[in-house]
Amino acid sequence: MENQQKYIPALGYNFLTAYYDLAIKITMPEKKFRRFLVEETNPQANEQILEFGFGTGQNLILMQKENPSSKLQGLDIDQKVKNITEHKLEKNHIEIPLHLYDGKMLPFADNSFDKIYSCLVFHQLDTETKLNCLTELNRVLKSNGKLIIADWGKAQNRLMRFTFCFVQLLDGFKTTNDNVKGFMPSFIEKAGFENVVVTKSINTAIGTFSYFKANKK
Repeated sequence: MENQQKYIPALGYNFLTAYYDLAIKITMPEKKFRRFLVEETNPQANEQILEFGFGTGQNLILMQKENPSSKLQGLDIDQKVKNITEHKLEKNHIEIPLHLYDGKMLPFADNSFDKIYSCLVFHQLDTETKLNCLTELNRVLKSNGKLIIADWGKAQNRLMRFTFCFVQLLDGFKTTNDNVKGFMPSFIEKAGFENVVVTKSINTAIGTFSYFKANKK
């Protein structure tokens, strides 16, 4: 893809992408945090729903099983994870459109989606890219559409701040500092969203994992 924006791959390095699912299972309460994401998104019949940064496809599969009548699509920047997700979807006999893009303008028209959710993506983006992506997500959401972000949040105590250093060593301190310092809600508001709330936070072995929700004005 020409002029593709540089990105941090899953686990920080291309050669680790194949081990992403295993790493999540080892370091996080996977069933719990994915179940919370499905509950927060609450996919309904015929809703147009986008996963921004579909990764290895686990969330798409769970969303589709939760409500097969919802209209899911996935967007990512990484061909490697797209290949992994395509294999998983085929294995589960699920058809969901998957798109790649250059990390800049989303390849969708204004007001395309009822809901957009994202999981473990924004801590990999620098401040400028976070704001640009949030602005683009706002553009492609319908009026009063819902944004759900599940990602690392403000450390709830000193232990969580210390253990989060493991994530920062893999994904970089520059991109992850915004999350652990609690800046995500203000970034979401700056991108034009309202009613920004942190609905849940989970203290994991490697940091505080939070759920951010907001509406398009």
